[in-house]
Amino acid sequence: MTAWTTTPLRRFARREWGPLFGTVREALVRDRWRAVPMTLGAVCLTSLFQIVQNTSGGFRPVQNLGSVRAADPFWLALLRTPLSLFVPALDLPVWGALAQILLVFGIAEICVGWWRTLAIGYVATLAGTTYARLGLALGPEHPLGLPVSDRVLNDTGPSAAVVGLALYLCWRYRAQLTGALVIAAMIGEVLVKDNLAGKEHLAALAAVLGLCVALAARASAAPRPHRTHR
Repeated sequence: MTAWTTTPLRRFARREWGPLFGTVREALVRDRWRAVPMTLGAVCLTSLFQIVQNTSGGFRPVQNLGSVRAADPFWLALLRTPLSLFVPALDLPVWGALAQILLVFGIAEICVGWWRTLAIGYVATLAGTTYARLGLALGPEHPLGLPVSDRVLNDTGPSAAVVGLALYLCWRYRAQLTGALVIAAMIGEVLVKDNLAGKEHLAALAAVLGLCVALAARASAAPRPHRTHR
């Protein structure tokens, strides 16, 4: 491969992912696993829920703690949301949820801190939960609507939070192409498989995108300190 072909790629990679990669690498070299305590706790909690819900008497308690369905009262969904991120979806392999948490939550914890990671994750998750109720109210005939059968689907797992965090990190570190690819991938998911999870991912993206726009507007409107000339 010639220098003509490698140099533009390297420049693009450095511009798109360089600041993010540098931040993560520095933290891991300095602190190793101590850099992501919340993420490791989330991985352990998800693993524990997976083990317990696969026992004979553990399925119902786990569902009562963290299972969210559109048929549930909204207040109950809000109470269960904090743990719903860490209850693995029943129709997906648990290693997928663990990998998502370890990678995306870990990067976000290093780059923006553990409390921002959780806050943005919950914003994205609540956006999906709220959309499910709106979609059912709109009905299956509406482009944004949902069929009545989606009322009883379990709505758990970290996927909406992961999608929202990925977009937020792209905005924070100006990885514009990667952010566009995240949005395109979620739109493609809905076009290929039009289900509740895909539409909730779009709702999560919309919520986090709105948050990014609001933060950008706030930053631009903030008064800048005056420079004094000597």
